[in-house]
This record gives sequence, C-alpha cells and structure tokens, in this order.
Amino acid sequence: MTDVTPARRVAYAVIRRVFEQGAYADRALHGEARGLDARERGLAMQLAYGTVQRRLTLDHVIEQLAARPVAELDPPTLAALRLGLYQLAFLGNAAPHAVVGESVELAKGGTGGHALVNAVLRRALRDGIPALPDDGTPQGAAIAHSYPLWLVELWWERFGPDDTRALLRAGNAPGELALRVNTLVATPAEVAQALEQATSPAGDELPEGLVVAGPFDAHAHPLYRQGAYVAQSRAAMLVARTLDPQPGERVLDLCAAPGGKTTHLAALMGDEGEIVAVERHAKRAQALRRTCERMTASIVDVQTADAKRFETREPFDRVLVDPPCSGLGTLQGHPDLRWRMSPAAIAELADRQAAILDAAGAALRTGGALVYSTCTLSPSENEARVAQTGLQVESERLVLPHRDRTDGFYIARLRN
Repeated sequence: MTDVTPARRVAYAVIRRVFEQGAYADRALHGEARGLDARERGLAMQLAYGTVQRRLTLDHVIEQLAARPVAELDPPTLAALRLGLYQLAFLGNAAPHAVVGESVELAKGGTGGHALVNAVLRRALRDGIPALPDDGTPQGAAIAHSYPLWLVELWWERFGPDDTRALLRAGNAPGELALRVNTLVATPAEVAQALEQATSPAGDELPEGLVVAGPFDAHAHPLYRQGAYVAQSRAAMLVARTLDPQPGERVLDLCAAPGGKTTHLAALMGDEGEIVAVERHAKRAQALRRTCERMTASIVDVQTADAKRFETREPFDRVLVDPPCSGLGTLQGHPDLRWRMSPAAIAELADRQAAILDAAGAALRTGGALVYSTCTLSPSENEARVAQTGLQVESERLVLPHRDRTDGFYIARLRN
C-alpha cells in the first residue's frame, strides 16, 4: 500500500469538498489543513488551489486520455485524476511515480476507479500530456487557461485578445502578499525591520505598504495581534488613498466589513474625526468592531444596517462605497470563484450596487467626495454603474493584475 503524504491527502479532500459540496476553497483548506506544518500546508494549498483553478483544462486532458466524458466518472476517481494530472502537467518538480501511486491510493475510495486512474496517469507519463487548444479564440483560450467561456468572452470584448490572454495567465499565477502598516501603531520601517521575511516598499504612492517575499503566515506574527499591520493588496490600499479623508472630517464607509479599508481611513485621518462604518450582518459587524479595537481605530462607529437603506440626518464630508461584487479581480486568491460566478449573478449584484450608490449619494454633503470601488473587472459593475449615478466623475482607475501585479480593482472618485 502506498502512503499518501499529508499535503496530497488534504488537497484531495479540499478538491472533493469544492466540487461535490460547493465548499469555498479557502475555508475548506482551513478546516482540512489543521495540524499541518507550514511546509505541508503550503504544498496542500498549491495543489488544491491549482487543481481547482485548472479544472476545465484538466477535464479536457482527462477526456483525451481516458476516451470518455468526465461526467461518467465517479467523484473520487475524478478528483484523483484531476489532482494527479495537475501535478504532472503543471508542477515540474513533482516526482512522477509518487504522483501516480498516491493518486491511485486516493481513488480507492470510489467504485473501482483506481485502475482507471493508474492507466490514465501512466499513459500521460508514457505519451505526454495532450496538446491544448490554441488560445487565439475565446473558445480555445477558455480551455487552455481554464476559465468559463462567458468570462473569457466578456474580457475579450472589453480588453481585446492580448490583454485578455495576459489576464487569464495572471489569474492562474500565485498572488503577491502585501501588508498595510497601521501607522496608528507603527511605522513601515519598524514593521519591515521586525519581520524575518524580506520586504520591499509598495511604492511612493503607498508609503504604508510592504510587499513580502517568501512564505509568511500574516496572522501568526505578534505584530498582527498588536495591530501593527493587516494583509491587504496594494490595489485595495489605493481605495482609501483615493478618498483622501482628512483629520476631523465625518466619513461614511457604507460596506465596511471586514475592515481593511475602514481602518485605513482611520489611519489616514490620524484617528481624528468620525467614521460611520455600516455592515449588514451582525456577526461581521462584531468582527469589524474587534478589528478596529485591535488596530486602535477609536473614531469608528460600527452600525449594523442595510447599506441600501442607510439614511442620515447629518450628511458626510466623504463616502466610501466598496459594495459586494463578483470579485473577478481576485481570482488568484479565490480559485473556485471563476466556477461560482455567472452573468445572472453579476446582473443581480449590479442592481444591489446601484441601490447602495443611491443611498451613498443621498448621504453626501454638497461638494463632498465619494469613492466607488470594486475588486472586479466587469464593466456592468464598474464603468456602467458609475455612469448611471448622475455624479461628476473626477477620476477613474482600473488596476489590472497582469499589468500592475496586484488584484484587479476599479476605483472611481465622484462629486455631487
């Protein structure tokens, strides 16, 4: 009997939970990887996330090698084949015979599919991975890079073929780990000096930002518990910077949890003034209060309310709207999101965003500034949504993963 390494066993469990139970990959990994050391956990994450990301490509390869549709395979067999082929096709340092032996062992929980797993993987080793379609068309690019066709077609129309292919490649690559130093507690230089991992500044535009090289558990370091930093993409840091709140002002953060942007606003204001942070769900609102306490953001007043129906008697100097969105700029860190999202879901989100923007505009004082931001690359949620507000557009910015090496974001600054 072949022993299965903890990393492969965890990755296999995550893959099955994602595709059979609809679990979120990050939450499934968190639950399955308890007790693993940092190295095994990192490998499990690489295997699970990579396999989930590459599902469409892997299924295309499986059908070529197995000469049957993947729909005919039982779930344990399909999960083992996906995991094994991912390693053979995309991980150059994987030991082939270990991949085959452990994948066969994992598949033994199914209805006799382990023999098929053995045959398919050995054929891949003997004959090589079948050629993928050319990515010169949306249909070919969808299979070659493993994205739903509707999303490839959306980006193809918005960005053109070259940028779309670059976006697709970027979405399958590992994302950067960026930290925003909480300047209410520490300086960027102090945090950089205290971390063992090498860090580099995020750039002059983001003086509070650091980019960490190498593996790093951001939540385990004592400085995190002291409120000295929060893990936050460089694109997300740009949002509060674009709103540019000043000390003493009255600011509204209309979709506040989990609090990265809320506490950034407080730091930029030197914790002077007032921030009303709105969160619809009571548990998330309570978690937001704990985050503000940890990061010493004492000017934040967390209110549990529906952003679409928010009303105020006293208007705000500045308003931040960072509403629920399709998240298509964050596919590096959310490997299952591409398979969850759909055009219908985006249309529903766009309606919610419009209602939240209406409430935000009503809460803004005359001459005040409003920033609307999303972590998606969907025109109906971004440019089209802002165009319908009736507000004056002062600036628009689109952050692209393949160009800017961070999450994809849309950031618009508006005035009434």
